[in-house]
Amino acid sequence: MSRIIAGELGGRRIAVPDGRATRPTSDRTREALFSSIEATHDLDGGLFLDLYAGSGAVALEALSRGAPSAVLVESARPALQAIERNVRDLRVADRVTVLAGRVESLTARLAGVRALTVFVDPPYDDDADALAALLGDLLAAEAIDCEALVVVERDRRAGWRWPPQIEPVRDRRYGETVLWYGRPL
Repeated sequence: MSRIIAGELGGRRIAVPDGRATRPTSDRTREALFSSIEATHDLDGGLFLDLYAGSGAVALEALSRGAPSAVLVESARPALQAIERNVRDLRVADRVTVLAGRVESLTARLAGVRALTVFVDPPYDDDADALAALLGDLLAAEAIDCEALVVVERDRRAGWRWPPQIEPVRDRRYGETVLWYGRPL
């Protein structure tokens, strides 16, 4: 089951899954994310990859801001149901691919997609070293373009260290959340 919250995407209602398993990126953080991306990066230049997509709000926002297409990866059934509803309600099914499953198990299916913008928002208690290794695997599989902007959302207490294949660009804190920006070397 999912609940509806208003004002998520330009005043349009968007479904989010019930419960605490999904932690939607706050409106404030999402607005700051896209302001930062648009100041330094061309969203309309290529595919937007949303790992641990939750309700899909970040990828759907990217589409509304010019990304031509998006791939959303999510494993939780309630979140997948919310994504399906949101994609249908926003009429963007022709621009969205949803992959159901754990990101770690879908590396082969993501091979060669060459995402130009990547947003990674795993559960805050996920192991940072395993996440960094996953990003390295996705780079090796060419799921991430060599010109990509990669953004990782983490709790401020969790910390973050990029894999050796990604150069840190900057980080920004929004309350308890930190957005870490990096680019492949």
